[in-house]
Amino acid sequence: MALFDLLWERFKSSRLTLLMTGIMVHGYKGVQFQNWAKTYGCSPEMYYQPTSVEEVREVLALARQQNKKVKVVGGGHSPSDIACTDGFMIHMGKMNRILQVDKEKKQVTVEAGILLADLHPQLDKHGLAMSNPSLGAVSEVTVAGVIGTGTHNTGIKHGILATQVVALTLMTADGAVLECSESSNADVFQAARVHLGCLGVILTVTLQCVPQFHLQETSFPSTLKEVLDNLDSHLKKSEYFRFLWFPHSENVRIIYQDHTSKAPSSASNWFLDYAIGFYLLEFLLWISTYLPGLVGWINRFFFWLLFNSKKESSNLSHKILTYECLFKQHVQDWAIPREKTKEALLELKAMLEAHPKVVAHFPVEVRFARGDEILLSPCFQRDSCYMNIIMYRPYGKDVPRLDYWLAYETIMKKFGGRPHWAKAHNCTRKDFETMYPAFRKFCDLREKLDPSGMFLNSYLEKVFY
Repeated sequence: MALFDLLWERFKSSRLTLLMTGIMVHGYKGVQFQNWAKTYGCSPEMYYQPTSVEEVREVLALARQQNKKVKVVGGGHSPSDIACTDGFMIHMGKMNRILQVDKEKKQVTVEAGILLADLHPQLDKHGLAMSNPSLGAVSEVTVAGVIGTGTHNTGIKHGILATQVVALTLMTADGAVLECSESSNADVFQAARVHLGCLGVILTVTLQCVPQFHLQETSFPSTLKEVLDNLDSHLKKSEYFRFLWFPHSENVRIIYQDHTSKAPSSASNWFLDYAIGFYLLEFLLWISTYLPGLVGWINRFFFWLLFNSKKESSNLSHKILTYECLFKQHVQDWAIPREKTKEALLELKAMLEAHPKVVAHFPVEVRFARGDEILLSPCFQRDSCYMNIIMYRPYGKDVPRLDYWLAYETIMKKFGGRPHWAKAHNCTRKDFETMYPAFRKFCDLREKLDPSGMFLNSYLEKVFY
């Protein structure tokens, strides 16, 4: 009997088998979840990897029966605790198929768990592409995750990634499946494209694509004064314009990305890009945790070494729009009205100059996006500038950032900012009611679809309560 008890306990500690309506759902205990940056983690009571719609439905049925919270996780790249839970965690990685390709409409329907890194090569085979994918070290993210958090790239003529969604299916807390588009469940559709994981489980997504295209990237040095004084001109010159400002200096790196018919070419150099631009940088930033005064010198040195000359390259769009996020980091990224770009960035610069003990790693990345009508999109009803700040964590070591973070948030709020949903922030419901004209409409819909709060966690409770 003792042996039986021991075996039974071991079985329960490794996985739970739920048998309902003839379908077996396996859940695992003891799984430790951490995001990519290793800044947040959790220990869900049960961890599920469903392979079908029915298996998702049965996990939700068990959650209702046991009164458990449920959170869906994708690639785990969000630099916040938006995916964390001590209840049930559903990982959608085994629901990652392409279900349909409509070449005439240039639309593709995929299961919600497909990674962008896997989707783009499949689109290549059909001569299609996403018009403005958000890639980089974050390409190992699911389609449902990137739309749900309002992920974006750059280009004032292009919206955030969620604007490319033309339809989706959503399973609500009671197990019902809603087909959502502009013509079906339109109110849910306008909310669910940036869903925060709180409306239900996204099952499938239909994306509007474009014919496959190539881009040429041209990057060159400039100054902060030049780019801000001529911002409208830069936005008109390049379809996918962005720039990088190197704090504690006037240095700027301008990046143009535009359609081309040129053959693929590369400006990469392993020694400079990785031996210097990754490994040496990480080491020097680690040293600067003991000598913070080095940060300004590091920013200027790496601009001079790696970014102070013109570079050109060309390739398929998703390969050009891919960029390296380097090593682990803390990130904030707020969207402000596009016309406030100059004022906000100059105020951030002035704050750093007035407080020499506050240090800021490079780069401050400045990108742009077209306004939209998605209820919780940071670009809701306005063209926006995203101002992304970074503090790296060399070798996983935390760096002092609180003063920088609070000053940045104060400036962003002053200029009407809205935080990126995937990033850490200190906002509450009161803030969001001011920031988002449609916030209460979203809340009413969320409460209707999930009256018991099954899909909430501590992050979302701060948003909605």
